[in-house]
Amino acid sequence: MSIDRKQQIIGAATNSFSLFGYKATTMDQIAKLANVGKGTIYTFYKNKEELFHEIISSLIHEMKVSVENIIHEDLSFYEKVDRALFKLLEYRTDHQLMIKLIQEEKEMGTPAVKDVVQKIENTIVQYVGGFVQKGIEKGEIKPCDPEITAFVIFKLYIALIFDWEKVRKPLEKDEISKLFKLYLLNGLSKR
Repeated sequence: MSIDRKQQIIGAATNSFSLFGYKATTMDQIAKLANVGKGTIYTFYKNKEELFHEIISSLIHEMKVSVENIIHEDLSFYEKVDRALFKLLEYRTDHQLMIKLIQEEKEMGTPAVKDVVQKIENTIVQYVGGFVQKGIEKGEIKPCDPEITAFVIFKLYIALIFDWEKVRKPLEKDEISKLFKLYLLNGLSKR
């Protein structure tokens, strides 16, 4: 019974954070949405921050699992990174909670939200860094700093997917993949 209550609370809190953002969500709202007394929430969580962090940890786990389901060892470095980043960045556009958090970070700069968005980005960079390290070990790419390379790869994807379409027609997935390959794998020089 208590697991069901906990899941009710997590579901209600996720909905509230998705609709109203972190700052505007209250424990009273969560209790009302979960159809439980506020005291029931406090039997599971000390405060809103603890509840929020559990939801974000679950989101990060969900993101990793979704990527692991589409990555196979026989894929090349390029294919792994391309698939992984596209899948991870889908969360920014398809997952309502991520959309609201990114919006709140930009508009309000809520410290707790900034920390969480940074944590998610750091997780993505670490994850991609693992692909970079394996690519180096297999001789698929030149030796480089895996963390810096993963950061550059991630930021290039962000730029091509989100920043480009702020003022231009959005690029198709295959166009982004070709550009990624051109800039990072082939380079611009004619050699």
